[in-house]
Order: sequence, then C-alpha cells, then structure tokens
Amino acid sequence: MDEYTFTGNFNNQGWPSKTYLCYEVERLDGNATIPLDEYKGFVRNKGLGQPEEPCHAELYFLGKIRSWNLDRNQHYRLTCFISWSPCYGCAQKLTTFLKENRHISLHILASRIYTHNRFGCHQSGLCELQAAGARITIMTFEDFKHCWETFVDHKGKPFQPWEGLNVKSQALCAKLQAILKTQQN
Repeated sequence: MDEYTFTGNFNNQGWPSKTYLCYEVERLDGNATIPLDEYKGFVRNKGLGQPEEPCHAELYFLGKIRSWNLDRNQHYRLTCFISWSPCYGCAQKLTTFLKENRHISLHILASRIYTHNRFGCHQSGLCELQAAGARITIMTFEDFKHCWETFVDHKGKPFQPWEGLNVKSQALCAKLQAILKTQQN
C-alpha cells in the first residue's frame, strides 16, 4: 500500500471509514518460526457503493486463509495488523474459524478499538475471540514501524511516528485490557 493509505488508516488518532488488515504467516516448527512470504499482504473492507458486495476486511482475510489450504499436520501463526479491532460479527466468525482450525493460532494487533455498536457487544466479541485462543493487543510504535517496513511502498523513507502515537497506544492498551478482563471475572 502507499504511505498515505497507511498513515490515513492506521493513525491511531483518526476515525477512518475503511478497515485495512495487513497479514503475515509463519509455520511453527518446534522452537523455530519459518516466515511464509507467499502468504503476506493486505486486504481492506469493501463498503456500499463499490463494485463488489460489501464485506469486512476480516472476512476477506478468512476467505484468503481458506484458499491457502494450510496443511492440518503443521502449525501456523497468523499475525494481523488491523486498523480497527474486529466488530462483533467478525469476532464471531474468527472465533468459529479458530475452533475449526486448531492448527492455526492468531495474533491480532489493532491500531484502535472498534466501538460503533451501541449495545457493547463488540466487547463480548473480543472476549470470545480471546477465549478461543486469539491474542489481541494494541499496536505500539514498533508494530507501526514493522507494518511500514513490511507492507508499505515507502520508497526508502523511514517510519515517521505521528504526534501522540505512544500516548494513544498506551490509553487504548489500557482500554483493551479492561475489556478483556471484564469477561474473565
């Protein structure tokens, strides 16, 4: 993706209407991890008024994973860097996927927490996803930098953090921890 798309959608202080999901896959072999570069890239949601049927980025990603036919006798780690944490519906689909695919672990690093649902079920969706084995965290400076270096056509420019990145990440991290602990009690 280009640098403006990345900054406009992953800046944790903004409220973009799109969701981008960058992903990478590793095969776990004992204590070693083997990156599978053929399974690295990004997807984005498709909204109303676009040529394709509206679909959240997480659902596009699930479709990609299924098309890879990962060997059920191997163990894999999927790492997703996502501009918004999953909504309740997407969290449910990811939870089902993890329960059906025990050979796959999932780490979701979100730039910000999706809270659009007025009933608060986004919170229970994240808790259910965590209970299914997913690791859910908020992106830090190092995560944004990794995404910049891995997924952005930055033309040799180093990652330049925006003002307030660390403070916002820490606040969102505390908020996410409170959400995930609520269900554990």
